[in-house]
Amino acid sequence: MSEKRSDGELLRAIAADRDRRAFEELYRRYAPWLTARLRGRCADAGVVDDVVQETFLAIWRGKARHRDEGDRVDAAGWLWRIGSRRLVDALRGDGARGRLRQALARLRHRDEASAEDRVLAGVEHGDLAGALVRLSPELRAVLQATVVDGLTTREAAVLLGIPPGTVKTRAMRARKQLREALT
Repeated sequence: MSEKRSDGELLRAIAADRDRRAFEELYRRYAPWLTARLRGRCADAGVVDDVVQETFLAIWRGKARHRDEGDRVDAAGWLWRIGSRRLVDALRGDGARGRLRQALARLRHRDEASAEDRVLAGVEHGDLAGALVRLSPELRAVLQATVVDGLTTREAAVLLGIPPGTVKTRAMRARKQLREALT
């Protein structure tokens, strides 16, 4: 069995050799701790998870470098500084990013009817109830959660007990099937 490496050894191996095992060991050692600390500052678990991931990606990509001080390494303090700064950036930038995203969406889809407009047209000119009944229960559940209940992808994922990516995929498939059924 191999001996447990010090934080300094792990950081040096990551920086010098891009040692994947060292990175994984550092992640296992500190990600739960960093997550718990950041959740004390931010109630949105999704934002915290993103920040933890961004923190470790910065280390892996070499954007965050620890000053080599031998084995006297305060990896926890260093990770906390990176993570807390990234959390502040995420919280500050969310409003601006959201406004930018909305502006770009308006520009991109100016001449294109929205999904809601298409559904309303289908209600007037098509058989929406029949199209909904023909959807699988999984696709209907995602539409119920995201469209009718107005939940975010993450909230719907928690409610339905499936990954957020699956919610997005099922919502896309459901919209496509409804579009085809109503046109």
